[in-house]
Amino acid sequence: MAKGPLVTRSELRKRKIESPSEQTKEQKQAQRDYQQEEKKINNYYRKQAKQQSTIQKTRTGEKEKSRRMNHFLMKWILIVTVLLILVLLMVFFL
Repeated sequence: MAKGPLVTRSELRKRKIESPSEQTKEQKQAQRDYQQEEKKINNYYRKQAKQQSTIQKTRTGEKEKSRRMNHFLMKWILIVTVLLILVLLMVFFL
């Protein structure tokens, strides 16, 4: 059997007094690390949000734009073909 206790009461009191200050230091350091990591994450996602602009296009808007462009191009194709036919007629008959 042991002649004395492994840990005395005075030693336990010292540990209790020392442990809260150590815990608070560790907690403060952990809190700082956590806040720094949160800042890094927030900065990363803020940059990502800036890179991705909001979409301003809609399906109906794009279809309408395509129809207008198609109408414009078809009109000019017809005008050019009529002019080509006129030029060819002028070349062959004049």
